[in-house]
Amino acid sequence: MTIRVHPTAIVEENVEIGAGTSIWDNVHIRHSARIGCECIVGEKSYIAYGVSIGNRVKINAFVYICAAVTIEDGVMISAGTIFTNDRFPRATTPDLKQLRPSEPDEHTLPTLVREGATIGAGCTVGNDLTIGRFAMIGMGSLVTKSVPDFHLAIGHPATSVGCVCRCGQMLMRFQVEDERQAEEIECPTCGLKYAIKNRVVTEMQIV
Repeated sequence: MTIRVHPTAIVEENVEIGAGTSIWDNVHIRHSARIGCECIVGEKSYIAYGVSIGNRVKINAFVYICAAVTIEDGVMISAGTIFTNDRFPRATTPDLKQLRPSEPDEHTLPTLVREGATIGAGCTVGNDLTIGRFAMIGMGSLVTKSVPDFHLAIGHPATSVGCVCRCGQMLMRFQVEDERQAEEIECPTCGLKYAIKNRVVTEMQIV
């Protein structure tokens, strides 16, 4: 499989791009970033230096991925999503006489997006957090805390309102102060089975 890079894209030195990946127009990929196999990076997206992206990841248009972000296999990042890595950013030193450098430092905090997760269009993702395996973040959400595996999180700030299957279909909606005993749920769409207790979702079969 070949790598396709649009002639208007900027790919800096020491960037790794896996076989079968497509980089669309006006994308900017900074030095030392790694992008896996069979990915799509949509138009006018930005990927910072040192970012690690797994295989078969879909990044839609106008996505901003800053330094210290790691994205595992099979993730979808929808259009207009912005990642951040500094909780208390300043443009300058306290005396306003020098610009602060852009390179990662002690204020740069990591973000991990685990395999199979989906981040909806127009989301803003904070830092020092993890978005769990096959979690789903609703469009326009502000993610300020970690999201557990298979959870559906929406809102400002994003909160878990239910859980979803690997296939993306809703499994159940959470109730307020839900403390259910372990219960088994089968996805009505694909038939995969899960055990859910106290909002912790566990797969009952290996895919």
